[in-house]
Amino acid sequence: MLQRKSFSYTHKLGKKTRSVFDRLLFISVIVLALFGLLAVFNSSVVSAFREFGDSYYFIKNQAVFLVLGTILMFVVSRFPYRNWYKLAIPLLFITLILLLAVFIPGIGIRALGAKRWIDLGFFSIQPTEIAKLVLVVYLSAWFANREKNRFVPFLVLLGLVVGLIILQPDLGTAVIISAIAVVLYFVSEAPLVHFLLLIPAGLLGLGVLAIAAPYRLARITTFLNPNNDPLGSSYHIRQVLLALGSGGLFGVGIGKSRQKYEYVPEANTDSIFAIIGEEIGFVGAFVLIAIFMFIAYRSFRVARRAPDRFGRLLGTGIAAWFTIQTLINLGAMVALVPLTGVPLPLVSYGGSNLLMMMIGFGILLNISRHAKSI
Repeated sequence: MLQRKSFSYTHKLGKKTRSVFDRLLFISVIVLALFGLLAVFNSSVVSAFREFGDSYYFIKNQAVFLVLGTILMFVVSRFPYRNWYKLAIPLLFITLILLLAVFIPGIGIRALGAKRWIDLGFFSIQPTEIAKLVLVVYLSAWFANREKNRFVPFLVLLGLVVGLIILQPDLGTAVIISAIAVVLYFVSEAPLVHFLLLIPAGLLGLGVLAIAAPYRLARITTFLNPNNDPLGSSYHIRQVLLALGSGGLFGVGIGKSRQKYEYVPEANTDSIFAIIGEEIGFVGAFVLIAIFMFIAYRSFRVARRAPDRFGRLLGTGIAAWFTIQTLINLGAMVALVPLTGVPLPLVSYGGSNLLMMMIGFGILLNISRHAKSI
């Protein structure tokens, strides 16, 4: 495990630091986030009016978080990424406390049968979103030291974090965090035999968790047979596929979705891509996916060109987080994986996810200032 004495990692950054970060990455992130703002409005205008009597309720909230997130991204892009190394331990302890706090009555908020939020009065936060970034920071700092015999401590730490998340319950986030952790573990030159042990163990664990909860088992059954119970367990995915199919080649037009009239569940959050696909069609969706791919490419490129081991691990972890979460969300929307309740990065409605993702990209932008070449 990472200890205070482990902060002997003393690689010094070059004296010459670029005043300019990766502009292409920055522009792509802003473009995608602005498109997400439009998508949130188009997908939520009906539900916002019905629930709050204000068609602009969700878009106003998301706009505030986007402005705040952009400011944070700029600030973090000026914050030397090596300082995150020193913050790894306190950040991990704070995150574990937050993950436990959701279970405390009066602090944690229960919604849709899950305890995933902490009430701060004027707004709520989702600690699992914080956990994604913090675990990337902690594991990157730990693995930068090339510590031997870390397999068991790694499993203990991952089991603790993932266990707290599953208890909420939030299996989708648990899968994302596990995948990110495994990626970081193996890019840090871990033995191949550990990988061969982790994969079957992870799949077995997923199977047990799926069988243990009836609603998870129903999702698996629906995934295997989408035509089963069309008005019940299969309703969600069938409406998603109907929305995507209705879009055709060029879509029905921006703002003209029919499925957003409360046919598609969670239209402005986890299922927002279905409304997007309906409105802009296959061609537009293809362009959107290309933007996601470009951001992932630039992120991994920044990580690969980082000047030290910690920077490479930190950049890789953030890039993997963005990529894995995107793949899981889009995969669920086209029925390649079961529905998991995972938001689409930078696009889905949600303050915690947007803010943490923007901070993550701020770290990447700072790494790019020190990269060997942009």
